[in-house]
Amino acid sequence: MISLLLRVLGRAYARPLRRTVALMTATAVAEGLSYTLLVPVLRALFGHSPADAWPWLAAFGAAVALYAVLRYLSDLSGFRVGSALLSGMYHRLGGQLARLPVGWYTGGRLGELSVLAGRGVLQAMSVIAHLLAPFVSATVTPVTIVAVMLVQDWRLGLAALAAVPVVAAVQIRTGRSMSAGDAERARRDDEATGRVIEYLQVQPVLRAGGRTAERFELLDDCLRGVERASRRSTLSALPGAVGLTLTVQVTFTVLLALGAHLALDGSIGVAELLTVLVLAARCADPLLSLADIGGKLRGARTVLAGLDEVLRAEPLPEPADPVRPAGQDVEFDAVTFRRGGSAVVTDLSLSVPQGQRLAVVGPSGAGKSTLLQLLARFHDVDAGAVRMGGVDVRAIGTEALMDRIAVVFQDVYLFDGTIEDNVRLGRPDADAAEVRAAAAAARLDEVVERLPGGWATRVGEGGALLSGGERQRVSIARALLKDTPVVLLDEVTSALDPVNEAAVHEGIDRLMAGRTVVMVAHRMRTVRRADRIVFLDGGRVVEQGTHEELLALGGRYARFWDAESRSPGREVREVDA
Repeated sequence: MISLLLRVLGRAYARPLRRTVALMTATAVAEGLSYTLLVPVLRALFGHSPADAWPWLAAFGAAVALYAVLRYLSDLSGFRVGSALLSGMYHRLGGQLARLPVGWYTGGRLGELSVLAGRGVLQAMSVIAHLLAPFVSATVTPVTIVAVMLVQDWRLGLAALAAVPVVAAVQIRTGRSMSAGDAERARRDDEATGRVIEYLQVQPVLRAGGRTAERFELLDDCLRGVERASRRSTLSALPGAVGLTLTVQVTFTVLLALGAHLALDGSIGVAELLTVLVLAARCADPLLSLADIGGKLRGARTVLAGLDEVLRAEPLPEPADPVRPAGQDVEFDAVTFRRGGSAVVTDLSLSVPQGQRLAVVGPSGAGKSTLLQLLARFHDVDAGAVRMGGVDVRAIGTEALMDRIAVVFQDVYLFDGTIEDNVRLGRPDADAAEVRAAAAAARLDEVVERLPGGWATRVGEGGALLSGGERQRVSIARALLKDTPVVLLDEVTSALDPVNEAAVHEGIDRLMAGRTVVMVAHRMRTVRRADRIVFLDGGRVVEQGTHEELLALGGRYARFWDAESRSPGREVREVDA
C-alpha cells in the first residue's frame, strides 16, 4: 500500500510521506512501551507500600504525555502532508493528462477520469490524513504490546504472539476475497458516473420524445449493478470481520485462563496478571478496528491503482532530436492504423502539395476523420509514415507540430470564459487588434455586436450559451489567429442553418487561403473548393481526382455526389450558394 502510494505521488513527494510514516510508527511504539510502566505501578499499589507507586505514576504520566505530543505531531504532519500532496497530486494528474495523446481519451474513460479526478484524488489523499495513522497504530501498537508481554512473562507473551499470524492470515484472506468485489464495485461506479453524464446530456432527446416521465433504462441498469456489487462486497467482508472478532476474543479468553492458572499456581503475581490483562484489552481495540480500516484502505487502494494506471500510461514518444520541416506539404505513405484490433486505415498512400487543398469524402466509418487525427498525431500509425514537409510527424516535436497545424472540429468545445478568451487560445500573446481582425475575418464580430456583454460575454461550459454556428465562428477565428501553414477541417459546416453556414464558409475561405488544407467534407460547396478529392471507403482510397474527373468516371464518388445532391433541400441551398 505504502509503495503504491509512493509511486502515485512520485519522487518529489516521497520524502515528506516517509517522514510522516516514520513519525506515526514512533508514536505507535511509544504508546505500546508506555504500558510497560503499568507493571511497577500495579506492583506498588498491590504491595505493602502503595505510596511507592507515585514515582511510577509520574513516570507513566510523562510517558503518556510524550505519546500525546508525538500523536499530535504525527496527526498534524499527516494532515499537512495530505493537504500539500492534494494540490501536488492534482497538478501531477493534470500534467499527465495533458501529455497523453488525444487518441487515448476514448469514450469509456469519461466516467473513469471523472471519478478519479474528483472523488478519487480526495480519497487517495485521505489515506495520509485520516487512515494512515490509525492503520499504523492498529498494527504497530499491538506488536509492541506483545513484545512487552514477552518480557513480562514469556508464556503469556507466546500465547498472545500466537494470535499474530492468525490475525494476519484473516486480513490477507479477507483482502484477497474482496479484491475482485472491490474492482467490480469501482468499475460499476465508473460506468454509473458515465451513464449519469450521458443521462444529463440526452435530456433534450428524451424530452423531445415525450419521455420525461420515464426512467432512463441504461442508467437504471448501471445503478442496479452498483447495488448488486455493493451487496456482494459487503457480504464478502463479513467472514473477515467475524473471523477477526473471534480471533481477538478467543485470544483474550486464553490469556485470561492461562493468567488465572499461573496466578493460582503462584508463578506470577496479581500485579503482573492485571498488567497482562490490561495490555491484552488494549490490543483488542486497534485489532478490531482493522476490519473497518482495512475496508477503507482497500477502497483507497483501488483508486490508487486507477491513478497509477493513468500516471503510468505512456505518452507518445518525443524525438530525441526534433526536426523542423522546411515545407508544408503533407504525405501519407503506406499508412496502416488499427484501433481495438481492427484496421481503420489500411496501406493508404496520398499526398497534398504545399498550398493545395485535399477533400476527403466517403461514407460514415470510412476512416476520414482518422486521417486528420493521424496527421495531427493524436495517434501513431501502426505501419507506414505520415509526413509534413518531408519529415515524419513522429520526428517533429509535439509543440512544433501543433504550432504548424490549426484544427477546426465539427463539434466545437469552448471553455467557460469570455468570447475573447476563447479566441485568444489560438495565440495567447496576440494583441487586441489581431484578435479583432481574426474575429472580423470569421464574421464573429457580427455575433459580438448583438451580444449585450460584447467581447466580455461568457459563453458557458462547452459554449452552451452560443448556437452551433456561433461556436463554429469562434473556432474559425481562433484558427485564423493562430495563423498556421496547415489547416485541418472536419465536417465544419454540417447541421448549420443557411445564415451561419454562409458565414462559416466565408471564414473558411479566408482560413484556407495560401495554406495546405486537408478537409473532411460532405457539402458540395466545400468539396468544390478542393484541388483534389479522395473517396475513402473501408480505410482505403477507392478513387481520387478532381471533381470533374470523378464525376466523369461515374464511379463511387459520382453516385455519392448524386445521392448528396438529391437530399431534401440540398439542391436549393447549393444553387443559392
